[in-house]
Formats: sequence, structure tokens, C-alpha cells
Amino acid sequence: MTITQLEYILSVEKHKHFGKAAKACNVTQPTLSMQLQKAEEELGVVLFDRSKNPIMTTEEGEKIIQQARLVIREYKKIFAIIDASKDEVRGDFRLGVIPTLAPYLIPLFAGEFVKKYPTVNLTIEEFKTEEIIELLNKDEIDAGLLVTPLEGESFIERVLFHEPFSVFASNGHHLLKKTRIKDKDLDVSDVWLLNEGHCFRQQVLNLCKISKDNSMHDNLKFESGNLETLKNMVLNSEGYTLLPQLAVLNLSGEDKKHVREFQSPIPTREVSLVHNRIFLKEKIITALEECIIEHLPESLASLKKKNFEIISINESH
Repeated sequence: MTITQLEYILSVEKHKHFGKAAKACNVTQPTLSMQLQKAEEELGVVLFDRSKNPIMTTEEGEKIIQQARLVIREYKKIFAIIDASKDEVRGDFRLGVIPTLAPYLIPLFAGEFVKKYPTVNLTIEEFKTEEIIELLNKDEIDAGLLVTPLEGESFIERVLFHEPFSVFASNGHHLLKKTRIKDKDLDVSDVWLLNEGHCFRQQVLNLCKISKDNSMHDNLKFESGNLETLKNMVLNSEGYTLLPQLAVLNLSGEDKKHVREFQSPIPTREVSLVHNRIFLKEKIITALEECIIEHLPESLASLKKKNFEIISINESH
């Protein structure tokens, strides 16, 4: 069994397709298929059910793939040890970011990071929290920018900042008549939400004490995957939504008239740089952590912990 064969096996498991797996590995499909067949013959098991579309991993194959990931991770550590001995921060780095952070946080640091570290090839992609966790577990990304703490996960969470929420309400809304908002002021009947799978949605549900089955509007149900869309729904309709601080800072002067802050303790989310405990690119992630913190707005960098309450991203019970 070779490292190359293990990489082919993992590629097929990822893409569920021999042709796509071969392309990802920069080999022909016959070459990949031949190596997989050799591996299966050596192991005496069938790793993939080729009769399914997409290709399915067999029960025996699942166990082999879990071990293959460990082997590849340990193999890559050899090169990480060599890189760590060099002064230069260099290499490929793939970062996953949740959609409620990406449009506001990435522009603050990405350009400066690649200027400062020209030998780092940084790839940034948007994924939902569950997708980032799965990709981290499969070693398909190096780190994630997520809301934490993550319940039941064994990742390292490097806390970057705490981000308070604000209310964003439509013209004439009763919340705009208040100078500070209490959580008991939030009406479940006219709140606009992100759709399922976004951790920010669950935080809003927990804060407003709304169950999944609550109907927010009598004859209209609209949920978006984008905070900007929710903001525009509020501006052009009725109701309110909650926005994280970075989204508020991006608002125009006119739109900021629709914002009301919470009274202390302020509902807040914790944002962290998350990676596996067996980490192979320590210098890059440390440089990334420092760069993000360095370019945070002063209002976030100086937020005092005693003034806020972290809202859980897990379902309330």
C-alpha cells in the first residue's frame, strides 16, 4: 500500500466519482482505477460500491478511509517539520469562513495578509458551520473562521474577538422608540431570520426564545442565507432583524438610523480561528491570527467581557 494509493482512495471518497477524483489528483481515470483495484486486492476488501451513482463507500471502506486520513496527516507532518525549521512563513492554506462573517471580516485583513506573506497561497471559501466542521475532520481545509464555542468538538479554538448584536428595525417600528433594547422587548411575530444551517439564526432564536415552529409572519415566510437581504427586507417592508457589529459598521449613515443597541449585558457572539489539534501549519495560522486581530475595528478589539453575554449557537432546550 502506497501513499499515492491512499490519496486516490480519499479523493474518490470526497468526489464520489472516479473521473472527478482522477482530475483532482492530476492523473488519468484508468491510472487511478488501476491503483484502487490494486489496493483493494492487497487489502482483500471492496472499498467502493461502483454500482451506485454517486459512488458509495462500503462499510469496510469507511474504516479504511478513516485510517487513511490519519496516515496522510502523519505523512504531511514530515514536511511540516521541515517548514517549521525555516524562518519564512510559506505554503498553501485553505480557510473556511461562515457567510455571516465573510463579507465583513475578510476585507479587513486578507489583502494585508497576502502582501505581508507573499509566499503563502491563501484560499478562502464560504461554508456553513456544519460544512466547515466536516471539512476540518476530513483535513480538506486547514482552518475555519467560526462562531464558538463548538459543542462536542475537539478542535483548538483561538478566540479572536467578541461581536455584539444590534437590532435593525423598519421605519416606525416600536423598537426604534427605545434608546436601548432588552431581550424581552423582542417580538417573535415580525423578526426576519436567516435560513436553516446558519449559526447566527440559532443565536437569534435562542435570544428571542423562539421555537423552530413559530411562524414569524402570518401570510409570508421568507428566510435568507444573506444578512444583506434581511436588511433590505426590513428597509422595504416591516419588522426587524438582528445584525452583528461588523455588519452595522458597514451601514450607511442613513441606515444606521434603523439601529438600536442592547442594554448590558449585550448579546454577543464569540468568533474564533478553529483548527485540528494535530496541526501542520502552525506558522501560517499564527500569522493569520495576528493579522486578523491587528486589523479589527477598535470597537471590537476593546470590547470588555463583563459587558456582554455570549449567546449559544446550539439549540436551546
